[in-house]
Amino acid sequence: MIGEDVTVALNADVVRLFLHVLAASIWVGGQFVMLGVLEPARKIGSLAMYRLCKMLAWLSWPALAVLVVTGIWNIMMFNGEPKSTAWTVVLWVKVGLVILAGLSAWLHGKISVKWETETLAAVGTVSSVLALIFGVMLAG
Repeated sequence: MIGEDVTVALNADVVRLFLHVLAASIWVGGQFVMLGVLEPARKIGSLAMYRLCKMLAWLSWPALAVLVVTGIWNIMMFNGEPKSTAWTVVLWVKVGLVILAGLSAWLHGKISVKWETETLAAVGTVSSVLALIFGVMLAG
């Protein structure tokens, strides 16, 4: 209620959730930034596009690693607390989406055929956004 004293503490839970949200912002947000700047970068030249992709990879792969570590940490925090079957299903769907997103992004960087890279980029972005939605569902 308004006017009540609120105790705010910086603790491991806050750090864990902050790192998870920050990493998700970098991973998912970076994909949308690329969507917006890739075409102008192509017009400048292939070197600009290459450098842009390398810079995004430099930021996004560590972010995905932080997501996986903090995701496991999040799950460990629920140890002993009973969760519903629906919650468990949402969790495993999210895990599958994260694996799909990471695999799509990795393959995207390994393949040079344009339609295949575009398809993998779309699959990676959609699965990343869905994993984000499922993560919000788990927190709620």
